Amino acid sequence: MQAIIVFDFGGVLFDWNPDYLYQKLIPDAQERAWFLQHVCNGAWNIEQDRGRSTAEAIAIKTAEYPQYATQIAAFYQRWPETLRGLLPEGMALYQALKKAGYPIFGLTNWSAETFPYAWDHYPFLHEITDIVVSGHESIIKPDPAIYQLMYQRILRHHPTAQVSDLIFIDDSLINAQGASQQGWQGIHHTSAANTERILREKGLQF
Repeated sequence: MQAIIVFDFGGVLFDWNPDYLYQKLIPDAQERAWFLQHVCNGAWNIEQDRGRSTAEAIAIKTAEYPQYATQIAAFYQRWPETLRGLLPEGMALYQALKKAGYPIFGLTNWSAETFPYAWDHYPFLHEITDIVVSGHESIIKPDPAIYQLMYQRILRHHPTAQVSDLIFIDDSLINAQGASQQGWQGIHHTSAANTERILREKGLQF
């Protein structure tokens, strides 16, 4: 079958988790869990993925929780420590699909200020045909607009591509469903083995 693969990054190819940093900064597990649930939490972080500056983000949370000023600032001062590296099983799947000749793109919710670190330190990103980074576009998944933007970028390279040709692999169920709602083939990535099984069931050969 004709297929174009679009990868999410965090949780599929990259092992990113703020807990990796905050284990060093907040040793008490209960306090650390509270901090990551209420202070530097997902709802706060996603706004940087949407395009809010890290400086503004830090200022907002520091005003709300001044007692954690140092820990809040560390989220971006020491951001590389939240990124442990690549996920071997996800990368093996990526490499197998690439070797088989399937076009590969990237669609990620990622801050425009922190993505350059990944770009500079993980050369495989340069092999990907095109990458839509939410922080550059001020749109985040699962907004329909970001999938439409990705499709337009794909058409630059594959002018005859249909939305039904696009297979999107994301560890977020809501983001995978968002792609499916746009006519893509969304796969909720729970493990590389499960995603591989689904891809083979779809007829991909790799």
